[in-house]
Amino acid sequence: MTLSVFQPAPDLPPPPGQTGLWRFVREHFFKDATSSVLTVLGLLFIYSIAEPLFSWFFLDAVFVGDAKTCNQADGACWAFVGSQVKLFLFGPFPRDILWRPSLAGGLLAAVFAVTALRLVSVRYMVLLWCALVLVSYWLIGGGYGLQPVPSTKWGGLMLTLLLAVVGILFSVPIGIMLALGRRSKFGTISFLSTAIIEGTRGIPLITIIFMATILLPLFLSDGVQLGTVFRVQIGIILFSSAYIAEVVRGGLQSINRGQHEAANALGLSYWQTTGLVILPQALAKVLSPLIGRCIALLKDTTLVIVIGLLDFLGIAKAAAQNPEWLGFEAEALVFTAAVFWVMCFGLSRYGRSLEKTGAEKNH
Repeated sequence: MTLSVFQPAPDLPPPPGQTGLWRFVREHFFKDATSSVLTVLGLLFIYSIAEPLFSWFFLDAVFVGDAKTCNQADGACWAFVGSQVKLFLFGPFPRDILWRPSLAGGLLAAVFAVTALRLVSVRYMVLLWCALVLVSYWLIGGGYGLQPVPSTKWGGLMLTLLLAVVGILFSVPIGIMLALGRRSKFGTISFLSTAIIEGTRGIPLITIIFMATILLPLFLSDGVQLGTVFRVQIGIILFSSAYIAEVVRGGLQSINRGQHEAANALGLSYWQTTGLVILPQALAKVLSPLIGRCIALLKDTTLVIVIGLLDFLGIAKAAAQNPEWLGFEAEALVFTAAVFWVMCFGLSRYGRSLEKTGAEKNH
């Protein structure tokens, strides 16, 4: 009698409806009668809103034409945005030298691409961003061989990006130093850092902008003058640094004391321990809120409109007051919101990629 060898049956595919998109929809939207009714009602509500919006945005919209054509249409007037695109991007900057802010914007896009793709080391990345700030100020402001342009002529998306990029580049290291100073064992340094952080966080940004515009010149030496943009930039950096300091302090407090003891056992100095052991771990832990503060800074730049600076939002509202294009403020605000969403979403995705890279390294 011979024994047959056991042959397992091949694996069968899962039953239809238990995998893929249909399973996800069924479990999340049609799991029972109540969820099915709510899903149908939600879809009807979304359709009632989406249908007129889609018609206004696309079907009935005017993409090419003049104000008269737009006034006869029922949809959005995107021709208004197209006709004012230079004003949106550069504000009242002299039209005959627009190549200068355009070149600065191209350099910004190139440096951001190099950063996002991690084509260079961190050290060279920092040098690139610092060089970008200097070159951008030179191109936009002029001097040293270029025609000077007063800061009152700066505006549009150019001004928003300038305030945001410079604010982020300076407020992050200053915030880190303030966080380290607050945890310092030296009482004077700790007290001063705490006073700066808590004093700044207790004042609204709009008040700081007013103070930087009005009071800062009183503390400058005779003959030293700062343009309005530079004074506002200092206020934004100070405000953002205080909040970033608290974010970083949370990361520093999460580091186990054993890390300090291990570094001391290796004979590392305070600055070596902080720069090589503690800070990298602390910043990795608070990367998400740190990116969130950078996004908040980008959006907070719109507050400069209260002192007369025509940033991206301010120039959009000003363009809608053009007698030729009266009545199209909604299109200007929608366009502004879309551009801000793209910039903020790009920053958030870049932050997610950094978090993912850090998690992979830890594993």
